[in-house]
Amino acid sequence: MGLNTALGLAAACLLGTVTAVPTPGTELVDRALPAVSNAHTSLTFIYQNNLNFTDDVNHIGAILLDPMTIQDGATACAAIGETLITEAAIKNHTSDFLHSLSYLAYAKYEAPIQSYFISNGVLSVAEGIGQLSFPAKPQSHIKLPILCTQSSQQNMPSNAVATASNELTVASNGNTFTGFRNKKSFRFLGIPFANQPKRFEYSTVYSAKGQAIQATAYGADCAQPYEPSSSENCLFINIQTPYIPKAGSTKNLRPVHFWIYGGGFTGGSGASAGSDGGQLASREDIVVVEINYRLTTLGFLAVPGTNITGNYGISDQVTGLEWVIQNIAAFGGDPNKIVINGESAGAGSVRTLLGSPKAIGKFRGSIAMSNLGGGVDLGLSGDYGTTYSSYLTIEQSYERSSALFAEAGCGNGTVEEQIACLEAVPAQTIVNLPAVARYVVQDGVYVNTEDLDVYNHNGSTAYVNTIWGNTANDGASFSTYPTTPIANETQGLMIGLGISEAYAEDIIASGLFPYYDTGNLTLDTFNVTQRVATDKTFRCVDEATVYAGVRNGAFKTSYYYQMQRTGSGYDPNNLGGPPVEPGYPYGDPELPYFRLHGSDMPWVFGNLNPLRDALDLKSVQLESGYFASFVKSLDPNPSLSYLRIRGYTNSTQGVEESGPWLPVSSDTGPMKLLDFPSITAEFQDLPQCAFLNYSINYYIDGGL
Repeated sequence: MGLNTALGLAAACLLGTVTAVPTPGTELVDRALPAVSNAHTSLTFIYQNNLNFTDDVNHIGAILLDPMTIQDGATACAAIGETLITEAAIKNHTSDFLHSLSYLAYAKYEAPIQSYFISNGVLSVAEGIGQLSFPAKPQSHIKLPILCTQSSQQNMPSNAVATASNELTVASNGNTFTGFRNKKSFRFLGIPFANQPKRFEYSTVYSAKGQAIQATAYGADCAQPYEPSSSENCLFINIQTPYIPKAGSTKNLRPVHFWIYGGGFTGGSGASAGSDGGQLASREDIVVVEINYRLTTLGFLAVPGTNITGNYGISDQVTGLEWVIQNIAAFGGDPNKIVINGESAGAGSVRTLLGSPKAIGKFRGSIAMSNLGGGVDLGLSGDYGTTYSSYLTIEQSYERSSALFAEAGCGNGTVEEQIACLEAVPAQTIVNLPAVARYVVQDGVYVNTEDLDVYNHNGSTAYVNTIWGNTANDGASFSTYPTTPIANETQGLMIGLGISEAYAEDIIASGLFPYYDTGNLTLDTFNVTQRVATDKTFRCVDEATVYAGVRNGAFKTSYYYQMQRTGSGYDPNNLGGPPVEPGYPYGDPELPYFRLHGSDMPWVFGNLNPLRDALDLKSVQLESGYFASFVKSLDPNPSLSYLRIRGYTNSTQGVEESGPWLPVSSDTGPMKLLDFPSITAEFQDLPQCAFLNYSINYYIDGGL
C-alpha cells in the first residue's frame, strides 16, 4: 500500500468521508475525491476579514480542528486537502493570527491560555498578553487543537466554486448536505427547505429522509417576470457559516441572521451577490441564511369564496424559519438566536411576520430596512407603500388583480373553472401578465389584522427587539424625474408625485420642503419631490411605528437609523451615484448624490466593491458591525473590548467617535445617522410628517 493510499484511508477513518449521492432528478458529478464530513471533529474558519476585497491577497486563514495528537492532526488536515500550517506562515501574518485566535478565547470557545498543533511544533496564545509564542513540542500522545492551512483563494461570491478538494458534507435530520468552502466561510447553496407545494397551496417543511443533497450551486429563483430560468420549484435556502460543529454537537453555536429579499413581491433572489452572507459570517462570526419565497401571483393570489387565500410567499418565509430551527445547528447556527432581516418588500415581510401568529416565537429580533409604509391610499404614487404595510381583505386583493384571469385566457366559466384553467397555465406566462396579485392579505391563518398592531401589548405582535430605518433619499426611487422641461415647481411636483395642482401648491406653501435654486429647475424640483416621497412612503410611518411600538409595549427595545452613505440602488430615473472626479473613478461620496432605495445593503453585508474612498471602508466596517452586534446580542452597539480583541481599529475609532446608538424612547427618537462617524439625532422631518398627515386628513375630509 502506498503512502498516499494509507494516508487517505486513515483520513477517511478520522473525519468520516462521505461519497456524494445525487438528489432525485439530479446528475451525479464524478469527483476525484469523496466529500469530507464533520463526523469526528468540528471545523472553524480562522480569517481576519477587513471587508476590503482588494486586500484579501495579503491575508491567509486556517481551519481549526478539535484536539487530537499531532500525528492524527496531520492526517486530519490531509483529509480536507490541507496540511498543518507552518510557523513561518503564522509569523508572516502575526497580527491576523493573534487577533483571530485571541477572539476564540474571548468568546470562550478556547481556553484563556491555549496551545495549538502546527507543522512540527506548537503555537501558543495567551489572552491579553498580545503576542504569539512557539513553545517546545509536547509529547506525542498529548492532544491539542489543530491548525490546518486554508488554501482556497476564492474570495468573492462570483468566484466561489465547489471543487473536489474544498467540499464538506454535514448531516441533519436524516439527510446529508454537501457544501464547500471558499477563502472565508463554509457555503451550502440551493438546499430545498420545503416540500414542493402545489400551486396556490401553503408550503411545508422539507420532509424527505435519506437524501444526499448536493448544496454546491444555487437553486432556481422563484418564478418572476422576464426571467426564463426562474421556476416554481424554487424554495431553496443558502447558508454561509464560519463554523461546522462536530456531528451531533450543539456546542458553541453562533447566532443566525435570516435574510428576506425585497423586490416588490414580484422579483428578487436569495442568491443575490449583494446580500451574500460570506463576508458578514467571516468578519462577525455569525451564520447567515438567505431564502427564496414565491412571488407575484403565484405567491399572493387570493380569490374570495375559495380555498385560495393568498400569502403563499409569506408561508414560505415561515416554512424557511421552521427549517432553520430544525436544521441550522448542524451548520453551526443557534436556533434560539434567530434575527430576521429584510429590505423593501423584505422589510414589509418582516413587518408582516412580526404580527403573524404562525411566525411569532420563531425569532428573537427583527430588522426592517426601508419598509414601505405609505399613508392612506388616495391613488397617489406617493402612497404606493401603503400596500406593503396595510393588509387588504381577500376581496380587496381580488378586485385589484382579477383581470389576470382574462389575460391568462381563463376568464370564462365558473370561479372553479377559472381557477382550474389558471392552474394549468405555465408559471412564466402567469408572472408576465400585466395584472398581478402581490398583496399581503388578511387570510386568517398567516395574517389576521389590518396592519401591524403596535398599539397594544397583547401578544398579537412579536414582543422582540427591533431595528427600523431608511436611506436618506429612499423616495427618489419612487418619484418621477421629468423627462421634458417643466414650467415651474408646481408642475414638477405634480409630475414627480402624481398629485393634483392643489396638493402641490399646499406642499410649496407649507414652507417645510424648501426649494434650493441651483439653476437646474428640474433637478431642484425633484429634490423637493423626493423628500416628500421619502417622508410619505418611508420615514414618517416607520418612525411612528417604532415610537408607538415602544410606547405601548408592543416591542421590547427598538432602534432607528438613516443611511447617510450608500452605494448604487434602485434607480429607475437613472440618477446615478456620486459625481466622478479626478482621483475618484467610482465617484466622490463627499459630493451630493441621492441615497437611493436598496443602496444600503453593502453596508449591512460588508459587500461594498469597489471602494470609492477611505471612509467607504471605515463606514462599511462600522455599520455592518452595528447590525451584526444586534444579531448577536439584540443591541447594535459592539463592545469596545470585543472590537479591540478582534483588532478592528477602524470600528473602535468609529464607535468611540460616534457614541452609543441609543434606543428610541420618545416621539422624537433618538435615532442614528449612519456614516463614519455616525451621529445621534432626533427623528428626521417631524414637522414635515405632521404636515403630511394633516394634509392627507384634509383631503379625506374635503375630498380632492
